[in-house]
Amino acid sequence: MRNLKLLKSLCNAELSHSAGSPLCVAVRSDTDSLLLASEFSIIEFDPRTGQVVNDVSLTEEGYMPDDGSGKLVGIQELAELESVCVATATGDVILYNLTTNEVECVGSVESGLTSMSWSPDEELVALTTGQQTVIMMTKEFEPITEVGIHQDDFGEGKFITVGWGKKETQFHGSEGKQAAQKKMLEVQPAMAWDDRRPRVSWRGDGQLFAVSAVCPQTGARRVRVWSREGVLQATSESLNGLEQALCWRPSGSLIACTQRHPNKHSVVFMEKNGLLHGDFTLPCSRDQAKVKELLWNSDSTVLLVWLEDVHSGADGHISTELQLWAVGNYHWYLKQSLAFGRDPQRAPACVHWDPQRPLRLHVVTRGWASLTYDWGWATDRSTGLDASDNANVAVIDGDKILVTTFRQGVVPPPMCSYELQLTSPVNLVTFLCQTQKSNHLAAMTADGQISVFGPDSGKPSTERPGGFRVVSLPLVLRNTYSVPGLPVAPLAIRQLLWLKEDLLLGLSAGTLPSSSTLLFLSPAPHPEAPNALSNRLEVAVDGVVTGMAYSFQSRTVALQLEDGQTRRLIWDSECPSVEDWTDFSGCPMNFPVPCVQMALCTVSEEEILLGLTDRSHLYAGDTQLASNVSSFVVHEDFLLVTTHAHTCRCLLLGTLTVKGLQEALGSDGGQNDETLRRVERGSKIVTVVTQDTRLILQMPRGNLETVHHRALVLAQLRKQLDCLKFRDAFECMRKLRINLNFMYDHNPKVFLENVETFITQLNSINHINLFLTELREEDTTGTMYPRPLNVPGPSPMTRAKKLDVVCDAFRHTMESMDPDKYCLSILTSHVKKTVPELEIALQKVHDLRAKPPGAAGVVGAEEALKYLLFLVNVNDLYDHSLGTYDFDLVLMVAEKSQKDPKEYLPFLNKLKTLEPNYQRYSIDKHLKRYSKALLHLSKCGEEHFPEALGLVREQKLFSEALELYPAHSPHYKALSCAYAEHLVAQQQPEQAGLLLWRCGEPGRALQAFVSASSWRHALCVAQQVPLPPDQLSLLARDMAERLIDQRRYAEGALLLDQYAKDCEEAISALIKGAVWEEALRLAYRHNRQDIIETDLKPALLEAFASHTSFLENNTALFGRHRNRLSVVLELKEKARLDMLDEDGPDCPDAELYSEASSVMSNSKHSSSISRISSRSSKNRRKAERKKWSLKEGSPLEDVALLHALADIIGTVDKIREELHSLLKALVLFQYDRLAQKLQLAYEEALLMMEAAIPEVWSDGGPPSQTPVTGPDSTANSITASLQNQARPTSLPLPDAEMPTVPKMRSGVKWKLTVLKLPKEF
Repeated sequence: MRNLKLLKSLCNAELSHSAGSPLCVAVRSDTDSLLLASEFSIIEFDPRTGQVVNDVSLTEEGYMPDDGSGKLVGIQELAELESVCVATATGDVILYNLTTNEVECVGSVESGLTSMSWSPDEELVALTTGQQTVIMMTKEFEPITEVGIHQDDFGEGKFITVGWGKKETQFHGSEGKQAAQKKMLEVQPAMAWDDRRPRVSWRGDGQLFAVSAVCPQTGARRVRVWSREGVLQATSESLNGLEQALCWRPSGSLIACTQRHPNKHSVVFMEKNGLLHGDFTLPCSRDQAKVKELLWNSDSTVLLVWLEDVHSGADGHISTELQLWAVGNYHWYLKQSLAFGRDPQRAPACVHWDPQRPLRLHVVTRGWASLTYDWGWATDRSTGLDASDNANVAVIDGDKILVTTFRQGVVPPPMCSYELQLTSPVNLVTFLCQTQKSNHLAAMTADGQISVFGPDSGKPSTERPGGFRVVSLPLVLRNTYSVPGLPVAPLAIRQLLWLKEDLLLGLSAGTLPSSSTLLFLSPAPHPEAPNALSNRLEVAVDGVVTGMAYSFQSRTVALQLEDGQTRRLIWDSECPSVEDWTDFSGCPMNFPVPCVQMALCTVSEEEILLGLTDRSHLYAGDTQLASNVSSFVVHEDFLLVTTHAHTCRCLLLGTLTVKGLQEALGSDGGQNDETLRRVERGSKIVTVVTQDTRLILQMPRGNLETVHHRALVLAQLRKQLDCLKFRDAFECMRKLRINLNFMYDHNPKVFLENVETFITQLNSINHINLFLTELREEDTTGTMYPRPLNVPGPSPMTRAKKLDVVCDAFRHTMESMDPDKYCLSILTSHVKKTVPELEIALQKVHDLRAKPPGAAGVVGAEEALKYLLFLVNVNDLYDHSLGTYDFDLVLMVAEKSQKDPKEYLPFLNKLKTLEPNYQRYSIDKHLKRYSKALLHLSKCGEEHFPEALGLVREQKLFSEALELYPAHSPHYKALSCAYAEHLVAQQQPEQAGLLLWRCGEPGRALQAFVSASSWRHALCVAQQVPLPPDQLSLLARDMAERLIDQRRYAEGALLLDQYAKDCEEAISALIKGAVWEEALRLAYRHNRQDIIETDLKPALLEAFASHTSFLENNTALFGRHRNRLSVVLELKEKARLDMLDEDGPDCPDAELYSEASSVMSNSKHSSSISRISSRSSKNRRKAERKKWSLKEGSPLEDVALLHALADIIGTVDKIREELHSLLKALVLFQYDRLAQKLQLAYEEALLMMEAAIPEVWSDGGPPSQTPVTGPDSTANSITASLQNQARPTSLPLPDAEMPTVPKMRSGVKWKLTVLKLPKEF
């Protein structure tokens, strides 16, 4: 739904000393100059300066006759040779070097030439001769082949007939059976005005070319398709009225020709096999005009049709017109019409599309005037700010304007809401930039008149006969104005901006080629010219203005020059002026490159100009925001863009800076990023409905799609909720499937304060229930719909649960308003709480049944119960009703359920016969509410205690049961015993002994304490029993053995000494446990110094030997592991460097190679681990340890070494206290040498390990982040250090695999001062 907007036009007057008339034109690609050829010379002309760069005569060299009768049949710029190639009708092929100005004839054909056409890659040239042949030559002008144009054979692509019946027996569609008897009509010869010259056109890839030539036998034209090798591929069917124009679409799909039918004049399209494939009708009668040429632009989007009148007028002159056509959704639109009038000097002689800029057209008239037009694609839309704007989009289609009002509905093109018919083809459309009148439209036609359309003031009825209703009322023509004083040239006014109802701003060319003029057009005040617009004022602009933009908010008009500079037009003053566009600091803000689309917006309280280039770069002033934007539009306070990544961004301008816009457009967006959504490939923005959420996108094939962008929807919802428009917000959220929790989460405090307003506005029980049923604890403003950046949120609410707060607020409000009317909603508020209040809801239903409401239309008990069953599972509701112990309520629910009365009636009847407490116990047990069941059962009397005890044992309700019975009752004792048995079974005998002891079961308590090795409690109970001395001694000896087995030597020795009266065993236990001091104390206490000599001293020597051996082994093992770790790390570093040398410095794998071998070769381990992931934690830890194998070359050998070193350090550090006690005992018995040796060995081991910790864990851990600097550093070393910081040397390992750095307990004092050796020792 785009139109062609003329960005700039460049007109040069007649070329000086130019003889003859222009015959053909080409464009020099490197300088953009025009290469013109006439009957006398070749001219290089620069249209920007109006100067002739080169002029070489062809008559002086004898290539053309001096009388001007010579003709040129083709011209081509050869960029690689820096030359121009021209072909003459006499058969000469001339090469003109643009650098040396030398002219050379590279070949000649005796029979003459009728056309010359070069392939798009300039590798081949096809020449048609006077003998009706095609000569193929290379760019060095070496002949390849020569074939005749007229071939009897169809070509290599000849169709194959499979013999499926004759034509007479086949289906002929709408033509009927008479088509079978039709005879082939004779082909009519070509038109009399046809020049009979062959036309050659290449496909865009240069693989095929088409030739249109007049057949000698029939005199009619036929099209043949040839390969670049000169082999005929296909021949078109014989077509009546086929004309001379021929042009192959560069994209390669279709060949354009023209055909004159009995009732119309059409442009027809052929496929490469010669068959017709579509057409469109020209807006002229059959015999009115002839098509001189067809020209596709370089990107195949625009087809130029060059029309001339067939018959001359009364003055003997003919009229000429250039039409630009574009296709969309299989419909051809006439977008621009350039009428050159009847003056023969102003008529086009040569027309050529620019090969570099697809929408630039070069026209050279017969009077040697040069015209250059630059168009751009634009969408003409209304941009009002209020709801009265219909979101109009106008599409130009010849003398019609197709208007679609997207506020009322989406009509896919080529259809529309309504058409506006004019008398001449339309070139410009603009909408009124005025509030409440933005639907008004003005159009400028090819004859220079401006037509103004507006709504019908009579307000006609929208009803039509037959019951149809008109959704969009068409605009009506208000007036048609002429603009006197305009230059006599096509598109004299190239752009229009309708600022006020009585003011049109026109843009036209200035007096100089590098200037422009702004025309302030207003209706003429003179009655003799009521239909004319007077040029009230002209403002000259130094520079070629290519675009104008208007802002509704600031009423600013911005201008863009051809080099990207921007200007501000002060138009609403008495003396309009143009000034530079500057920012707050006064610095100019210009686009770095020209933009084809502009829009004004406000960012950070500063008005800036956005621009989109034809290269998809989006700029905000001189700052590039993005480089992949396909379209954009400013809508209210939003910037919407579509990108080539098939996304649509919607950014809130009020919360972002220019840098923020740049970052937002460059980010990928998060999971719940409301600013981003995916769209179909190639989508472009058509318009956005004002004060709505509808965004209209057009697909490449032309169809439309309406989307509601999440950012627009949420912005509108936020505004509506802030304005307390709850009903509008609710309807929008339902329609667009926005979670209704957002209504509360947006501003909980305001929502709770206006619950009554919410209920009143919705005024629907169903809507209120829908809102309550969708409530969740989740805060949607933090998950699904996060707030925009830099937008503050409301003050946080209390930590009370959201469901409970909202349901309680709604229930209290509805009960105060009308509890009968909102009965169902009140029930919903009970059910939706975090802990559903089903009992209360059921009680309300029961009350309705007991006291039916008297008012009409109020919900009754039956309907309320039915609704409650809709909210809650029927079985759950039945259970809850049973839990109220109200059998009437149970029956009421059961009757509405699908339960069989044979199932629940006997059960209910049986319950009714029971005693009340036992009845409630039975109900609670049935509902598996065992705590309540136990409570009711405890009130049923002594006879039910065994049942209660069984329930306690079965459901393990021991703690609850003990609270229900007195502490000294037999029931309490029985429960305590049962609880103790349970604890013993749970491997908690000590707690069981406590329960048994306090409830008067000392015997069983003693057994429990003994099994728990709780010897203090056991001895207390034994004294309480009391036990005889011999049994007490046996008990103490038995418990001592248990303690010694558990390595509790000191406690076992105490029992043996004090209760078993066996000091020798006690001292032996202490010596075994290395409790040297306590063993020495008991030996002296019982006067058993002999044990010191026989047992204690040998044990000391044995402990010395054991510790010495332990230290030697661990020290040696630590050293081996440490050395091996260094070797492993060196090997991995070497492998990484080797890989770096092989793959280069940019190899990403080299950075991670230090752990790559471990990870990549560990697949067998990972697979085995996955199989045992569901086993016990013990097995999982065992499997983890298996990965850390110390075997040389194992995958994780370095990790295993680190774990081994950490284990050794921890083991050695742990014996500080034990070694301290041993050293004291050795010194006491004068083993000083041994103690010194042991202390020295342990000290050396600790020092070695402390020194190794930073070295080992620095190599195996993360690299140091401090760069190597200092006086000895070089530039290379510092650079290498910084690169190593930016590049990890190893793969990060999980915490479970990488051991933490071990810490040694330096605060534990273990050394003896008396063992310090003198210096001379």
